[in-house]
Amino acid sequence: MKDLLNGIDVVDDVDVLESLAHDDAEWAPYGKPVAAVRPRTTDEVRRVVAACAERGIPIVARGAGTGLSGGANAVDGAMVVDLSKMNRIVEIDAENMTATVQPGVVNDDLKKAVAAHGLWYPPDPASAPWSTIGGNVATNAGGLCCLKYGVTRDYVLGLEAVVGGPAGDYGTVVRLGHRTTKGVSGYDLAALFTGSEGTFGIITEITLRLRPARREAPRTVVGAFDSVVAAGSAVAALTRSGLLPAALELLDRTCLRAVEEWKHLGLSADAAALLLAQLDSPGAAGDEEAAAVAAVFQEAGAMWAEQSTDEFEAEALFAARRLAYPALERLSPVLTEDVCVPRSKVPAMLAAIEEIATRHGATIATIAHAGDGNLHPLILAPAGDDEARRAAQAAFEDMLTAAIAMGGTVTGEHGVGLLKRDGMKQELAPEVLAMQVAIKQTLDPLNIFNPGKVVG
Repeated sequence: MKDLLNGIDVVDDVDVLESLAHDDAEWAPYGKPVAAVRPRTTDEVRRVVAACAERGIPIVARGAGTGLSGGANAVDGAMVVDLSKMNRIVEIDAENMTATVQPGVVNDDLKKAVAAHGLWYPPDPASAPWSTIGGNVATNAGGLCCLKYGVTRDYVLGLEAVVGGPAGDYGTVVRLGHRTTKGVSGYDLAALFTGSEGTFGIITEITLRLRPARREAPRTVVGAFDSVVAAGSAVAALTRSGLLPAALELLDRTCLRAVEEWKHLGLSADAAALLLAQLDSPGAAGDEEAAAVAAVFQEAGAMWAEQSTDEFEAEALFAARRLAYPALERLSPVLTEDVCVPRSKVPAMLAAIEEIATRHGATIATIAHAGDGNLHPLILAPAGDDEARRAAQAAFEDMLTAAIAMGGTVTGEHGVGLLKRDGMKQELAPEVLAMQVAIKQTLDPLNIFNPGKVVG
């Protein structure tokens, strides 16, 4: 094995392996890998896959490890393929508005690089300062701007991946998709791999669609509400109005206080929940849009609603949204939900979360990409408190059931991984699950790519 991996960075230190064996999903189980490798090229990945397949060694790819579903967790005896060293921006094609990158490129680093060319890469998960493009593609990550601009899949034009199965021997390199704006030659395999959580192969290069940079700084409208459910009603009212912010985020008082105690951003938590709307229409149209959003908030019962004229204040509010999860994680282990419901059902789902928290005696803070119905209840359970842990896990499962009953889904952007497998089986019909299993078995007949995840 070592001869086949000659020249590739192999990790076998016990402590380092432990850190690479799991992502950030609280309480998701993980096994003990046999080793980890840090390839820098597609050819090195190809060699690793071929060597592992020959010996029946499972392969688990990972990026920055910021996932929240256990999708990058190792199984016993696995080879962890840490793609963080494959962090090169291969090309920025300003004329055709595309970027080609290796999977280890950090989301925010790509944004900065393309901004220098007057371009913009919109997908922006809250983990954008740390998460990698490869991980974003693996889970089809969304983010704050996906309400108006879409999720990662909407920007993936093409992929390079190391695969096996019908393509040839394990270690075969294929290119999927295209570099053109349009392309419908055959099935959309690049879209299929996007969101597949490393279960079909290892993505080694991604070609992404870009947009022109926004012409001016977005406007921010803030609405304060006396309850989380009231804020949800304002979200539904905004949907009915036909207004489409670039982002519409919800934070409850618990999240705001946790961030303020940690980062001292000067935030005031004088309301049960805040709605943050970001509007990016330029000029007078943007002013009118901001005024209209504030009016909808007020008509929906906001304690107050106004446009933030202080750019620092507006940035601090959105920084608080991004920092909510790590701020709460400092206080207690956090089990993070990722349910998504139709936008009209946001008030009902928020009410259900409150009822579930009360019934189980669980402590739940709430953040949300409220504009597209993607809610992230954060269930806190102090370390060593077995009763709180049982309550958290019961609340987690009840929220999945509630979301499905409202016509929603058990995961909007974090992926299925390990934590949502039972929920996915509850959501999808048996016939559909059978189709998913058949795809996995066809593309990975040896079942060595991230076994036990999604349909495992």
